[in-house]
Amino acid sequence: MTEQQPQSHPESQRFERGTDGPKVIVAGVDGSDSSLRAAAYAGGLARRQNALLALVYVQPVMSAGAALGAPVADTTGEIAEGLVAEIRAAAERVRGIWDVRWEFHTFRGDPYSGLVTAADELKADAVVVGASESAGHRIIGSVAVRLVKAGRWPVTVVP
Repeated sequence: MTEQQPQSHPESQRFERGTDGPKVIVAGVDGSDSSLRAAAYAGGLARRQNALLALVYVQPVMSAGAALGAPVADTTGEIAEGLVAEIRAAAERVRGIWDVRWEFHTFRGDPYSGLVTAADELKADAVVVGASESAGHRIIGSVAVRLVKAGRWPVTVVP
């Protein structure tokens, strides 16, 4: 009797989200205290799960009329650079104690759409965001609530 080898099916080669714990954890950062706490929390998750921590800053896109000549792209670029510097400094402080694989990504758009795009493109298994610190979220809904309602990834909201 000969032993048959299992056949490889195309379905077995496709991406499978979260089957053995998270491999990629996306954390939205915007410089707010709650987003930095979310990044720290996500860093701990990534370290314990040996996952990649993808820190994502979504640069807002404003119409030319709304910008009124202000250098919005320069300002948001400076925010991104400042966040990277802050994250690198934090990573350096814990080097040798905590090792976390991390990347920094910048996407453009509104925070919700940018995080959805980031999570899709990076094949995220989980998304971590800070609780909204804005009163405006009561009208259009917070990014966190909208991500949860999308139902595409486990979402952790850090206060």
